[in-house]
Amino acid sequence: MPKCDRNGKAELWTDDQFEQVIAELNPNMRAIFSICYYTGCRISEARQLQADSLVGNIIVFKKTTTKTKHTRAVPIHSKLKAMLDEANLPTEGYLFPGRNQDKPITRQACDKALRQVCSYLGFDGFSTHSNRRTWATGLDRGGVRMKAIQELGGWSSMVSLQRYLDVSDAEKAAAIEVLE
Repeated sequence: MPKCDRNGKAELWTDDQFEQVIAELNPNMRAIFSICYYTGCRISEARQLQADSLVGNIIVFKKTTTKTKHTRAVPIHSKLKAMLDEANLPTEGYLFPGRNQDKPITRQACDKALRQVCSYLGFDGFSTHSNRRTWATGLDRGGVRMKAIQELGGWSSMVSLQRYLDVSDAEKAAAIEVLE
């Protein structure tokens, strides 16, 4: 069931839809949503990243900011690297500071920015969690082992991860055709 009034599962982005959304966002929002899209992190994890969370070609999500309270490191995709380089992010403190520089941008501010762009573009059923679902489903469809997806995305169990994965009608039909 697609997301409706904050109920149901967030829709998955197509590459074209994500590119359209990113093009409409300001550079900071573009960077934060690209982090979510290319690492599978939650918006609450991305918004709390600090300058020292970028270590070489890795983003470190510290246990104090993750839902499962486990630190995880995710390699930086080449497209994300380019986006971060363009963003002119702070070199100390929060990468995405809020109005008060001592605190990160709020989840609500990120959600509002995404909702406004989706409304403008006529996209329904998308939320900040669309990035996480799209990331996990894309890796799964690309043949990445479930254990790797679980560890990179920080899911506490395979059962939790499986709720994020989308299975298309075409995939179901192809599965049935495997039978002799």
